[in-house]
Amino acid sequence: MSEETVRDGMVVAITYAIIDSEGRVLEQSDIPIEYVHGRDQRLFPKIMTNLAGKTVGESVDVFFSAEEKAFGEPDPGLTFSDDIDNVPPEFRRIGAEAVFENEAGETVTMRVVRIADGKVHLDGNHPLIGKDLTFRVTVQGIRPATEAELAAGEPGGAPRVH
Repeated sequence: MSEETVRDGMVVAITYAIIDSEGRVLEQSDIPIEYVHGRDQRLFPKIMTNLAGKTVGESVDVFFSAEEKAFGEPDPGLTFSDDIDNVPPEFRRIGAEAVFENEAGETVTMRVVRIADGKVHLDGNHPLIGKDLTFRVTVQGIRPATEAELAAGEPGGAPRVH
């Protein structure tokens, strides 16, 4: 019997690291994450394409340029500035995060990205927007998807309600 390969209809377990253009690891998961190859909407299609045909233990590096907008377009509506005197002391540092809620109960996490000229500047956009990134992805496991998983498009087989 031949070794399983990554292909459509297989549940693939992966680990990954997201690396910036200077070689810094920005995010990493050493706990395997499963997806249904060719069906799961949670994984970038470019990564799935590069994983096709791989076997357990193999890795791929997939580069996304800032121009590919892998994490979307920056939304100027998710930025905010205020006088430093109006900001609690615990948020007067780069990287501090604050959660804001609107009238509808929706929340957004904003990060302090700059402090200058007596102002604190916050940004609620995804922190990886506008960066050149490499995803280093390693195949940890491969198995056939169940009928329920194929129908749902993700492991576990329970369709999501949107």
